[in-house]
Amino acid sequence: MSTPYPFTAIVGQDDLRLGLLLNAVSPAVGGVLVRGEKGTAKSTAVRALAALMPEVAVVPGCRFSCDPASPDPACPDGPHAEAAGVSRAARTVELPVGASEDRLVGALDIERALSEGVKAFEPGLLADAHRGILYVDEVNLLHDHLVDLLLDAAAMGASYVEREGVSVRHAARFLLVGTMNPEEGELRPQLLDRFGLTVEVAASRDTDERVEVVRRRLAYDDDPEGFAARWAEEESALRQRIADARALLPRVVLGDGVLRQIAATCAAFEVDGMRADIVMARTATALAAWAGREEVTADDVRQAALLALPHRRRRNPFDAPGLDEDKLDQTLDEAGPQDDNDDDDRPDPDPDGGGNDDGGGGGGVPPQADGDRTPPQGQGGEDGDTPSQAPEGTPDAPGRSTGAEQQPVASAEPFRTKMLSVPGLGEGAAGRRSRARTEHGRTTGARRPQGSLTKLHLAATVQAAAPHQRARGRAGRGLVVRRDDLRQATREGREGNLVLFVVDASGSMAARQRMSAVKGAVLSLLLDAYQRRDKVGLVTFRGKEAEVALPPTSSVDAAAARLESLPTGGRTPLAAGLLKAHDVLRVERLRDPSRRPLLVVVTDGRATGGPEPVALAGRAARLHRSEGTASVVVDCESGYVRLGLAGELARELGGAAVTLDELRADSIAGLVKDVTAAGRAA
Repeated sequence: MSTPYPFTAIVGQDDLRLGLLLNAVSPAVGGVLVRGEKGTAKSTAVRALAALMPEVAVVPGCRFSCDPASPDPACPDGPHAEAAGVSRAARTVELPVGASEDRLVGALDIERALSEGVKAFEPGLLADAHRGILYVDEVNLLHDHLVDLLLDAAAMGASYVEREGVSVRHAARFLLVGTMNPEEGELRPQLLDRFGLTVEVAASRDTDERVEVVRRRLAYDDDPEGFAARWAEEESALRQRIADARALLPRVVLGDGVLRQIAATCAAFEVDGMRADIVMARTATALAAWAGREEVTADDVRQAALLALPHRRRRNPFDAPGLDEDKLDQTLDEAGPQDDNDDDDRPDPDPDGGGNDDGGGGGGVPPQADGDRTPPQGQGGEDGDTPSQAPEGTPDAPGRSTGAEQQPVASAEPFRTKMLSVPGLGEGAAGRRSRARTEHGRTTGARRPQGSLTKLHLAATVQAAAPHQRARGRAGRGLVVRRDDLRQATREGREGNLVLFVVDASGSMAARQRMSAVKGAVLSLLLDAYQRRDKVGLVTFRGKEAEVALPPTSSVDAAAARLESLPTGGRTPLAAGLLKAHDVLRVERLRDPSRRPLLVVVTDGRATGGPEPVALAGRAARLHRSEGTASVVVDCESGYVRLGLAGELARELGGAAVTLDELRADSIAGLVKDVTAAGRAA
């Protein structure tokens, strides 16, 4: 076994180390989520923590690490007779992103359960992690149903496995640590709330500190054992401090005053539910024990709020986690001990009823004050999109289409969109958009298992075994089942797709500030993609070329940020945008062939610039159609006279066309529109 990097040798990252140590002192805090860019010692710190954890006493031979002083009465390996326990180091169990449900929670031997009536159970990673650390790297890439199982077990302290009426329960109490890079996608707010604490990490910008990081890492790589030996004294002292804090923890007093501060803080920041209050109370208690005190102070409450609340302030995928520290201090002062005579002189904390109180800024909708300003009229020159000018050239319009680049405009308010789905039955990653064969969903049939059996179809299994009972010498009431009789249930659920946005940013789209409405529509579709667990990509075209503004990613908020800064102006190279999208989809089919794409073209349908731009755009559209790419065109044309060019583009693509108004879920213009596949008659 390789020598782990010493925890005390980590340079900087104070919040990361504190969050991990508080959970080591009090696992009831609920774990920690570590968010940060790559290469910031997230995994190193988690693995180093294991060496500091106190040893655990276990029942000899128990696969579920029962405590000999109080063994689990429901342990599958029990009941345990009184015996001396054996001590071992606390384990660090890593859950890989591609793990199956059976690998996480364990698996029942269905064949033995049916034929012999015994609970033959193979423990999973949750059992291995009991009384230790469960580490999930890239937790944001883990399938949602696995994250749900993981967090349920962490909350209840037990894992339940149930298959066709046969159930097993075992204890599963562990220190849960998840790490993630936000650039690769966010966790849902509901899942974020299940982590007790969150910390943000970033590489230091201090030159001396960076030098020290490199120096220590090179020394460790050259001689791991020698490097660890040089830090052994500090490691031993920290290990003893954790043990002392654990012993002190039951004696720490959480007074009514600080409890009121905790409740007032959670109320002021409008966090959902009561979990935040409980986590803050446990964290503040652990902070006091870590400091060697028997009473929680206001400073403990403040530090607990900075660790427990930022991720609970995130209400939509475009909100950055954060906390306004000035508002926090004001809330703590108001809820703390004070002179009653001062109440009347205290100013209102927030006369506007909110403001920028999340510390992380912005969210997905830029401030509307800037977006409402009318840009100077008559900027730039002609862009060649002359057909768009006649119907839109009203006297009060703020200018014609421009050839010069214009400043980005703010997006309109997002709205709930109609669901756009890919037709047919896919087999992609679990999600919430298009129909697919999945491990979870409604049962639609049965088949012979390919590999290990995961979901038994009981009726089909009995039907397969029934004709052979006499030949197998059945004498009693039990059914004689062989492995060949077992049938796997086939299930239909929903998959996530690759939603590739192709956005027209030309001068014709900038006319009459249509780009604000267009950005609002794309932002709404991005929000929908986030909720349906899609990957997204962004291609824009204007002037003479198209560019990939964002390669396909799970980070929907990154797409929103690119959209917000999107400039407009110039001609409309529609063909270039479609061809660039074709290149992106071709590469993605090689990388992830099971994830089906959905092409969303946001344009008014005009094509200008170069020889025969309309014919070239038609050929590019038919290329997508010939490869079976599902598509939808969001028609952004406005004005009194409509040319219907977006509808013609949709026919060339073999897809559907929807207007901005029809895209709204509450629109009465039409029903939910499923995207038609290529090859369907126009």
